[in-house]
This record gives sequence, C-alpha cells and structure tokens, in this order.
Amino acid sequence: MEGASNGGMLYHEIQELKFCAVHCVNTLLQGPFFSEFDLAALAADLDRQERQVMLQGGASSGDFLPGESHNVSLQGDFSIQVLQKALEVWDLQVIPLDCPVAKPAQIDPELENAFICHSHHHWFCVRKVNGEWYNFDSLYAAPQHLSKFYLSAYLDSLKRSGWSIFLVRGNFPKECALSPNGYGQWFTPDDADKITKLCSMETARPKINLSSEYHCQLDYDENLNAAIAASLMDSFPAVASVEASTPQNENKNREDKAA
Repeated sequence: MEGASNGGMLYHEIQELKFCAVHCVNTLLQGPFFSEFDLAALAADLDRQERQVMLQGGASSGDFLPGESHNVSLQGDFSIQVLQKALEVWDLQVIPLDCPVAKPAQIDPELENAFICHSHHHWFCVRKVNGEWYNFDSLYAAPQHLSKFYLSAYLDSLKRSGWSIFLVRGNFPKECALSPNGYGQWFTPDDADKITKLCSMETARPKINLSSEYHCQLDYDENLNAAIAASLMDSFPAVASVEASTPQNENKNREDKAA
C-alpha cells in the first residue's frame, strides 16, 4: 500500500498581498514550487508569444501600449493561461469544468484530484490529499476539510454564484521538501481541523474583501490569533509567534502609563 504523500502533512499558504494565484498553484502542487517572480516570467513569455502572433497577423507595433499585458495586471492578478503554463511544467492539464471532456467530473467530482476556482480576481484550489478533500483558499487560516458529499454541493454553489471552475488532471507531485516559503506552512490534518473549529467557535472566519482594485486580504479577530497561537505552540512555533493583544494587556499598559 502506498504511503501518505509528504508524510501526511498538508501544505497551505495564507494570503500575501495580491498573490492568490501563486498560493493557488502551490497548494494545488502541495509545496512551495513557484514564486510570484516565476509566474511573472511566465506571463511575460506569454505576452511575447501573443504579440508575435499578432504581428504576424498584420498588427503593427504601435497597436501595443507600453507595458501592456493580457496575462498579469499591475496589481499582480494572473490569467488562467499563466496558471496553465505553470502546471504544464508538471504535466498537469487544466480543463474548464463545463467542457465535454470534463463531463464525468461534473457528475462525480469526488473521483477527481483537484479543481481551480476563480472569481473577482481571486484564485484558490480544492484538492484531494491522501484521499481526503480540502479547500486551500488562502483567505482561510488553514485548509478546510470537505466531505465527499459536500464537495459536489460546494462546487455547484460556486458555479451558481458565478465562479469559473477548472478541473486539473495528471500526475501530481508526491513529495516536497518540508521547507515552506515566506508565506507557506505545513499542517497535520488534526491541526488544520483544530484551527477551522477555532475559527467557527470565535465566529471570526476570514472574510473576503475583494475591491475593484484587486484587493484580497484577511480580517482576523484578535482573540482568534491568540487561540491559534496557543493551540499550535508546540507544533508550529512560527504560528505561535503571532501577536495578539487582549483587553487585559491594554488595561495593563494604560495602568503602567498612568503610574
């Protein structure tokens, strides 16, 4: 029997600036394989290829605005073509879920391995890891477990809300060195579940704030930060170092100043 990939750990990246496409690709691959610079290089290469095709078709160089790109915005939002190019490095195929070839995935999505979701300039993936499904949205503090039954209902809900969904097929990487990048972390399934429950208990699940300026950010509750830090003190010192002020500390500071 084949052992669990990455020792049974889950790789997750929390939202950093506008890099949701980077987080989406890396969590889909389950490791810190790409940086924003890697995706920007792929976008530039695609832009060069597209301009070459247009010039061959009769367009003039004056038809292109300086610095114009169809594959990455000034705010760092990447096109689906860039994500496709990145995943092609691993011989992975990205297929729109509404394509005829993806019909089986529409009926039985739990038999697949990964989906990419996109709306309002935000990307995230839903991925099966070691036989279990997880939502790796970078706007959440940890991967969220999805039951096989809920997976189908969840994808249907996204489609009805206007999200574009892409099926990803191929041979996914099995192992990755457990050394995260600046915004990635490894979780055991138990720790991920613990954080998700804490988020629910504190009624402070991360909220999506998507503005017309392509802004994606997390709004964490201070008490949630403290709870997460306490629960992961032993396993994840980096998480435990999150600063969380409490009313008691604020009162103490005021008392010290008054003294």
